[in-house]
Amino acid sequence: MGSNEVLVITGMSGAGKSTVSHALEDLGWYVVDNLPPSMIANLCEMAAKTPSSIAVVIDVRGGEFFDDLTKSLADLAERNIARRILFVDASDEALVRRFEATRRPHPLQGPDRILDGIAKERTRLQDVRSAADFVIDSSSLNIHQLEAKIGEIFSSASDSDLRVNILSFGYKYGIPVDADLVMDCRFIANPHWIPDLRPLTGLDKPVSDNVLASANVQDFLNKYQSLFETMATGFIHEGRKYLTLAIGCTGGKHRSVAISEELSKRFANLNPVDGKMISAQAIHRDLGREV
Repeated sequence: MGSNEVLVITGMSGAGKSTVSHALEDLGWYVVDNLPPSMIANLCEMAAKTPSSIAVVIDVRGGEFFDDLTKSLADLAERNIARRILFVDASDEALVRRFEATRRPHPLQGPDRILDGIAKERTRLQDVRSAADFVIDSSSLNIHQLEAKIGEIFSSASDSDLRVNILSFGYKYGIPVDADLVMDCRFIANPHWIPDLRPLTGLDKPVSDNVLASANVQDFLNKYQSLFETMATGFIHEGRKYLTLAIGCTGGKHRSVAISEELSKRFANLNPVDGKMISAQAIHRDLGREV
């Protein structure tokens, strides 16, 4: 991103917006915290000559200012200032735990419970979340992991035009809230029921070979790769830089891990799309949680 663009950072209170802003500052960004949305366009015009990328943090602490966000985003478009929205999210359980640990009330809690404040905030933010270019789920991330994730997305060191995270997960632990696409691979025979394979994971060759040799799997992989290539073209034309594909099985140990690893290899070897480069990596959210 350049100085004629702005990244709007918003999301749930307690999800990690401050950590995100600090990580961007470490990458050389100019970050303004809790700026009234009506001033975003003016800030961008004032900073037009600076080489730094610009980010602003907007949250419900802004009170009535936050309600101006939609209007302010439209104003950016009228002034030909490009914008992206980064939404930082976390599960209700994680947010409650964090507020209880700090002994601070939720900004919208009032006389009610923390969960009531969280529910009000989710309702208030649902339109902004739907419009977000990036959604990050910080539920299972510590500060250092969240900073690393920001580095992965926004580091200028990457030569890729579309960076794809292929995230394996277990349905028993919930669908990742930051997934752009979700694929269910529970149609594949489960290695869990093979005694010799049960203690292994999808990273082990015997499990991977078993999964990839299962009925219909190669056909599935070929068709999904073809589908992804078509979608990648559209995503690149729409200016998307980062994409999360979530691949799920029951526990996130065998099938989803093996499939994610195979897809990451296939996607990393794709030919450039209209001259644009694609990079891919497999990340395994729930590996190690299932005994």
